[in-house]
Parts: sequence; structure tokens; C-alpha cells
Amino acid sequence: MPDRRAELRRLVSSALTSVRSNVTVPPVKSVPELEELRKSIDDLDGRILDLVAERVRVVLQVGQYKRRNNLVVYDPERERAVLERLCSRAEHPLDAETVRRIFERLIDESRRIEQHSIAPPPP
Repeated sequence: MPDRRAELRRLVSSALTSVRSNVTVPPVKSVPELEELRKSIDDLDGRILDLVAERVRVVLQVGQYKRRNNLVVYDPERERAVLERLCSRAEHPLDAETVRRIFERLIDESRRIEQHSIAPPPP
């Protein structure tokens, strides 16, 4: 009986290999619903990018104001408060940690842009 089982397994394996080698998978065609969803994402990405650019312009204005008025540019307490406020507004499917990571990155990049935009004072 063990020889028959081994032979049966070998035959089934051989048959499956033969079937797999003769199967062709058609190319995936674009699904209109998927394309519509991707277009929605593209549109949202454009709007997010516009808002980020607007936010950075305001950050640059804040930096200019602080420099003109001899205020400290980096305010860790303000950053902490902003992150706490935003994390408390996290709604499903976002969680507070995701919101924190997104805005920490946005704040870091805004600070980097601000540092690069500071021109040395005229002589």
C-alpha cells in the first residue's frame, strides 16, 4: 500500500506540473473602478501638495517675523502642542501615532526649508 500512495502522489504531482506549465495567465486589464479610485488619489495628492506648499509659505512668514522681532525661531513647546492637538484629532483609519509621524516629518521639512531660505544679512 505505501508504494501505491507514493505512486499516486508522484502521478498527482506530475499532473499538476503539466497543468501549471500549460496554463497562461491573461494580462491584467485596467479596471475602470480601480482607475477611478486611483484618479481620486491623484486628485487628493494634488490638493495635499497645494496645502503643504501654502503651509510652508506661512512657516516662512512666521520665521521672518520672528527674526525681525528677535524671537527664537525654534519653539519646542509650540511643536509639542501642535503635535498633541493634531494627534487628538486622529480619526479612523488614522491613529495618533500615524498623525504624529506625518506631522513630525512635515514640521522637520518645513524647518529645513526655512533654514535654507535664510539669506545672510546684507553688509
